[in-house]
Amino acid sequence: MHSDDDTLFAALIARDPSYEGFAYAGVKTTGIFCRLTCPARKPKRSNVIFFGSCEDAQEAGFRPCLRCKPLERRRPASGALETLRERIRTEPERRWSAEDVRALGYDPSTARRAFQREYGVTFAQYARSQRLGVAVGRLRQGGSVMDAQLDAGYESGSGFREAITKLVGDAPARATGQPILTARWLDTPIGAMLAIADGTGVHLLEFADRTALPTEIARLRTRVGAICFGDSSILEKLSFQVERYFSGRSSSLDVPVVQRGSVFEASVWDALRRIPVGDTRSYGEIARLIGRPDAPRAVARANGANQVAVIVPCHRVIGADGSLTGYGGKLWRKKWLLEHERRMAGHAMTPSRSSGQAELSF
Repeated sequence: MHSDDDTLFAALIARDPSYEGFAYAGVKTTGIFCRLTCPARKPKRSNVIFFGSCEDAQEAGFRPCLRCKPLERRRPASGALETLRERIRTEPERRWSAEDVRALGYDPSTARRAFQREYGVTFAQYARSQRLGVAVGRLRQGGSVMDAQLDAGYESGSGFREAITKLVGDAPARATGQPILTARWLDTPIGAMLAIADGTGVHLLEFADRTALPTEIARLRTRVGAICFGDSSILEKLSFQVERYFSGRSSSLDVPVVQRGSVFEASVWDALRRIPVGDTRSYGEIARLIGRPDAPRAVARANGANQVAVIVPCHRVIGADGSLTGYGGKLWRKKWLLEHERRMAGHAMTPSRSSGQAELSF
């Protein structure tokens, strides 16, 4: 094996998602090719060959794995995750128990791990957030605090007020009529994203495991207002466009964005949105573009302060030497996004060796 194959084999063993979408493993003994994240038992190193695309693997005579389904654009989600998420969507006010989960054929611990992995919260916490969103909606429409409390499944008034305070940022009695930001989870092939918007535009779009996310949510509550889960026309449009973006059908993301920052930060964010899909810019190039050639470090800070990922494409900024540098959504996602956009823009990956493996450096 070549040194690059060593790296890919280590990624296969670790089920590393960094190469999701542009590296695949073919198993010579079975004639099957898989994602590097496939949960199947790992083959011997000598029996593995790597490919840069599904097409390369198929041309070499390999069949797609039935477990990890490499031909599907979206990564396979846990069966428990998909089923329970849909049931919560159709029954947002239901109080779920471990017995309910078992009745659907799933182990409660499996459901807990699936939601924890995808959203950073347990199944119970996810379901409760949806119930609270319904309850807050009732408060805004003039319902009583007691009705909202019982609908959300809280026996204790103080417990309900505490949960509402954490979610919305204000006590229920004061929430009626108050401007409230609306939140929604968006599913993508590289992890769940949290979107927060109001009638004017998107205030936040971040991956669920971003370290700074709790701070950003707290800042939004302070600067703009309370937050609850729910529906809105802006979130519907955003959900539609994000799904098309990640499926590769459209790179258009023109949902209005609302970000509060300094004049300098706003100029950087505007410059980011002018980077063409499939291209990148260095911090120095952005600094020159906004007329501040002496401020590449300040550009880097403003880039990091962006809290509307993908739409304001901070992932398209790289180091002067071509390195990926930091990214709050994790470097493997930055690599995935850049390669995904290059494909959408028609910039094919550079083939390396005759084995069909792709060059993964950029």
